[in-house]
Amino acid sequence: MRLNRFKVRSTAALAAVLMAAPMLAMSKPLTVCTESSPDGFDVVQFNSLVTTNASADVVFNTLVSYDEAAKKVAPSLAQKWDVSSDGLTYTFHLRPNVQFQTTDYFKPTRPLNADDVVFTFERMLSDSNPWHKVAGASGFPHAQSMGLVKLIKAVTKVDDQTVKFELNEPNATFVPILTMGFASIYSAEYAGQLLKADKQLDINSKPIGTGPFVLKSYTKDAVIRYDVNPSYWGPKPKVDRLIYAITPDASVRAQKIKAGECQIALSPKPQDVLDAKKDKALKVSETPAFMTAFVALNTQKKPLDNPKVRQALNMAFDRTTYMKTVFDNTASPAVNPYPPNTWSYDKSVQAYPYSADRAKKLLADAGLPNGFETTIWVRPNGSVLNPNPKAGAELLQADLAKIGVKAQVKVIEWGELIKEAKQGQHDMLFMGWAGDNGDPDNFLSPLFSCNAVKSGINFARFCDAQLDKLIADGKATPDVAKRTKSYIDAQKIIHDQALWIPLVYPTAAALTRANVSGYSVSPFGRQNFGAVAVQ
Repeated sequence: MRLNRFKVRSTAALAAVLMAAPMLAMSKPLTVCTESSPDGFDVVQFNSLVTTNASADVVFNTLVSYDEAAKKVAPSLAQKWDVSSDGLTYTFHLRPNVQFQTTDYFKPTRPLNADDVVFTFERMLSDSNPWHKVAGASGFPHAQSMGLVKLIKAVTKVDDQTVKFELNEPNATFVPILTMGFASIYSAEYAGQLLKADKQLDINSKPIGTGPFVLKSYTKDAVIRYDVNPSYWGPKPKVDRLIYAITPDASVRAQKIKAGECQIALSPKPQDVLDAKKDKALKVSETPAFMTAFVALNTQKKPLDNPKVRQALNMAFDRTTYMKTVFDNTASPAVNPYPPNTWSYDKSVQAYPYSADRAKKLLADAGLPNGFETTIWVRPNGSVLNPNPKAGAELLQADLAKIGVKAQVKVIEWGELIKEAKQGQHDMLFMGWAGDNGDPDNFLSPLFSCNAVKSGINFARFCDAQLDKLIADGKATPDVAKRTKSYIDAQKIIHDQALWIPLVYPTAAALTRANVSGYSVSPFGRQNFGAVAVQ
C-alpha cells in the first residue's frame, strides 16, 4: 500500500512538472536594440533620455507615475496623496511592504519607508547632505532647472509610511514633476552602506531600486543585462531577463531586428519604419511624440547674442528640405517649444519665413554684412529626434554659407557633447527635448528658465526676467486659463528672441518582432517593458 501511494504521488508530481514546463518555456528573454550608452545609472545626475531609459524606467520607481492612457498622474510607490487647502503641503502615503532589490553587493534589511524618500530629495536639495557633492560638476540638472531648491521648504517623515513635502509657494506642476525619472526613490540604507565604505561612486554603476528589473552587468557601448526583480511589488514582468544591445547605427538596429537578434528596436529611421510595415515578421508601434527637435543658439556667444543675427539664421535655413531629407516627411514642422496638441500652444505664432535675402539684410542691420564664423555641434548617431545628424548639420551648414556664415560642423560623442553643452561651450547645437507628462512647463522651465541656465539644460543660455516671471506665474496657479495666458506670452518672447531654430515635432516609433506583444511606444520616450511578452 505504501508503495502504491508513493507511485500515485510520484506520478502526480511528475504530471505537475510536465504541466508547468510549457509555462516556464513561455518566459523568454527580451533583447532591445538601443541607440547609445547611458551616462550611468544614477539618474538624478543626468538629463538624457537614454540614461532615463536605462535606469529610471527599469531599475527604479517614483512616488507617482504618469498614466499615458488616462493622461493623468497615477499612484506608484505612493498609494495616495493629500494636498492642503493652501496648496503648500503635500502628504504622500507609501505603499506597504515594497522591497528594495537584493544583489551580491546589497541585501536590504527593511522595506521602503519614508526615510528613503527624505534621503532621495535631501540629497538633491541640501548642500549640507553628505551625498550632495557626489554628483560633482554635473550637479542635479532637473532638480535645479525645475527650481526645486527654491520651491521645496522641507521634506519630513511623518511615520514610516507617510512623508510630507512643504512648499514655499503653490505650484501646479509639483506632483507631475514627481513622475520624472530624476525623482526616482533611492535606498537610504544602501546609501549609508556606500558612505560608510567610502564607495559613493558605486551608486552610478551599481544601482539599487524598487523597479521590475535588477542591473546585472554593463559593458559600455555594447550591452546592459538585467534580471527580473523577484521581489518586485507590482505585476511580475512576462520575460525572464532584459538585455539592452547598444547599437548606435539605426541601420544596424533595423538589420538586427530583421535577423531576430533583438525583439524591439528603438529610434528607427523613417525609411526603416516604412520597410517594417511591409515585413510580416515585424510590427511598428508609433504615436505623435511629446517632443521637439531644435537647434539651440547660444545667446552668450557673440554674435549670437544679437536677436537680429538669430532671426537671420532662422530665415536662412530651408526646413522643408531638412524635413524631407532627415525625416522623410514623417514629422511636422516645429514653431513653438512644444507640440501643437499641447494645451496653451500659441497658434498665432508663425515660423520665420525661409528667405536668404531677408536673412542677409538682417545680418547687415546687425553690422555683419560679410557674415561671421561659427560652429555647429551635432551627435554622431541618430535618434527619434534626429535620425540623421550629419545630414541635417550639413544642410544647415550649406544654407548658412549662402548668407556668408561659415559654419564648421563638429560631430561630438553624445556624452561629451552633453557635458560640454551644459557648460555653454557650443555655438549652435542640434538638440531635442522629450517632455515627461504632457505639461507645457515640462519644456518651459528646463529649457528657458534662469535656473536652467545654471543647471546647463537651457541650451540657449537665455536668462530674461520677464520670461522667467511668465514661467513662474504659470506654475503658481492651478487655473488652466491663467496658466495658458502666461505660457502664450512666454512663447511670443521665445519666438521673437529667436532662441532656437525650431525643427520638427517627430513621430515616436519603435520596431518589434511579430512575436512580441504588450509593447507600445511612448510619446514621452519612456520605456515600459512590464507587460511585454515574447512568444
